[in-house]
Amino acid sequence: MSWRLFAQTLRWQRVRLAVVVLAGIGWGVLMPVIYDAFSDVFRDMATSGIIPDELLNFGSGSLFDLPGTITLGLQHPLAIAMIGIFAVGASSTSIAGERARGTLEVLLARPISRTVLYISIAVAVLLTVLIVLLAILGGMAGGAAVIGLSDELDLGRMPLVVLNGFGLWAAFTTFGLAMSVSFDRPGPAIGLSLAWLLLHYFLEIIGSLWTDAAWTQEYSLLHHFNPGEILTGKLDPIDLLIVYAAAIIPVVYALLVFPKRDLPAPA
Repeated sequence: MSWRLFAQTLRWQRVRLAVVVLAGIGWGVLMPVIYDAFSDVFRDMATSGIIPDELLNFGSGSLFDLPGTITLGLQHPLAIAMIGIFAVGASSTSIAGERARGTLEVLLARPISRTVLYISIAVAVLLTVLIVLLAILGGMAGGAAVIGLSDELDLGRMPLVVLNGFGLWAAFTTFGLAMSVSFDRPGPAIGLSLAWLLLHYFLEIIGSLWTDAAWTQEYSLLHHFNPGEILTGKLDPIDLLIVYAAAIIPVVYALLVFPKRDLPAPA
């Protein structure tokens, strides 16, 4: 672990991270407000049968209770985009970008191995992902407290939400890093990392909207992070196993592949 490279990686992300954290807090605060304002309307619509049952849920979340609203907020494209800026964008461009600019050789000319370089960058990017996740969850808890809905949340279970959520986004982050060490240009690494995230998002959403395709949700990593179930005491340990296994496999791949790759001169 190179603490200097770790700190430098964080410095490169500091402005972007500050902006996304503020946006994440704002988004988190907004979700309990939306629930407080529209939950009764959704219940009436569900009772009346105006809207098909399939359209009353989005992914694994819903507006029928506050825990479900938190799930909805974390599976919303806006929340995914905010965390994805680092889990997909920063991870996939970290090493491939250095290689494309011809600066990776300069880094490796220092007394630092490729394994240490990878670990230092990975820890820094994972930390940014965790910070954004905490900002969104903190905004949700704070928003619920402000409007008097804290009694609908079991905040004692929030650490489990963080643990499960970090495992989920660590899986996408380490996949992005694995792609970053595999290519000489950031384009293919970004494209494959984004495609991996969108595939899981598609499987989760299509399964929630189409009854006959509900089985597809089980193949989506996003489906294995359900804050609503965790906050109501229904955490399935298998979900933790799945997301952390999905996070570890790309790390093993990267540590095997990256040290053996040649460094072609940049075009």
